[in-house]
Amino acid sequence: MKYLEGVVTLEFDEARCNGCGMCTRVCPHTVFRMENKRAVVADRGACMECGACARNCAPEAIRVRAGVGCAAGVLIGLLKRTGPTCDCSRGSTCC
Repeated sequence: MKYLEGVVTLEFDEARCNGCGMCTRVCPHTVFRMENKRAVVADRGACMECGACARNCAPEAIRVRAGVGCAAGVLIGLLKRTGPTCDCSRGSTCC
């Protein structure tokens, strides 16, 4: 599933990655994959900003503002059946 391309708060510092692979195990949307014994961002647009990767990254190579952004707005809207609760095109603070 893709969310809204180009607005994800996910940041990944490859130089800090120790190759443990924890991010690949905890990410529910396969945002990361292992390449040459290191993690790489495989599908940034699939990130739902849950924060599991960052919370489980011992060397702090991953940062994401969990529970914010357009992905959160879209998910909350789907759960409440109200439609998205943010509109990035209008300068909303959700992104």
